[in-house]
Amino acid sequence: MIREKLIDSGVSESLKFRWRSHEISRIEGLSDAVFAFAVTLLVVSLEVPKTFEELMHAMRGFGSFAICFALLFVVWFNQYKFFRRYGLQDALTIIINAVLLFVVLFYVYPLKFVFKMVIDQLLGFAHEPGSPPTIRSNQTPLLMQIYSGGVVAVFTVFALMYWNAYRRRGELGLDARQTLDARLNIVDNAGIALIGVLSVAIATFGGPVAAAVVAGPIYFLIGPFKFALGSYSARAYKRIG
Repeated sequence: MIREKLIDSGVSESLKFRWRSHEISRIEGLSDAVFAFAVTLLVVSLEVPKTFEELMHAMRGFGSFAICFALLFVVWFNQYKFFRRYGLQDALTIIINAVLLFVVLFYVYPLKFVFKMVIDQLLGFAHEPGSPPTIRSNQTPLLMQIYSGGVVAVFTVFALMYWNAYRRRGELGLDARQTLDARLNIVDNAGIALIGVLSVAIATFGGPVAAAVVAGPIYFLIGPFKFALGSYSARAYKRIG
């Protein structure tokens, strides 16, 4: 399993974080099964193409599959790091993790739909004659509400997971740097969730044009937000020494 390989190698621990879990828990085992099922739902095609035309039609979904797979992997890896660092298996962590798994499964198809539509538009794939339009203008706000609702849910869940670890910092024996790291992860995830809330608000109150032109690109704010948080983090770690 990927978790076992990463545990053995101790991947991505620049803070010299002392891992408090070295075994795969039942929570993580269930999580891996759910993520694997979610990836299965993303596959480009459920059956082998019978003609070259069918193959090329299936290949049109490769771009959206790659993006969705990458996003799911990021969510999985963040969850993996959390359990390695804190090893929490209390009732609140189980509940929060269950919510995360629910959101991952529920949003597989909306995620795939959004990025397939975007990739098709960018690459200029023609709409198939006689088939209903992919989306109507008046449906765009609801689509962005659904997509951004998923963003808000996922990153709110991660913020809550790190908040739970932070409030139990004494029990976990976190040192000053690790305590700061937990706080920064709360801010990081909560900040992205707030950008998602902003996207929902734009889609809800701005109408179809704002939903199409602003509600999606608003996520580019994540870049400046991450840069500002990274700059603050560097200074904060330096003060600790």
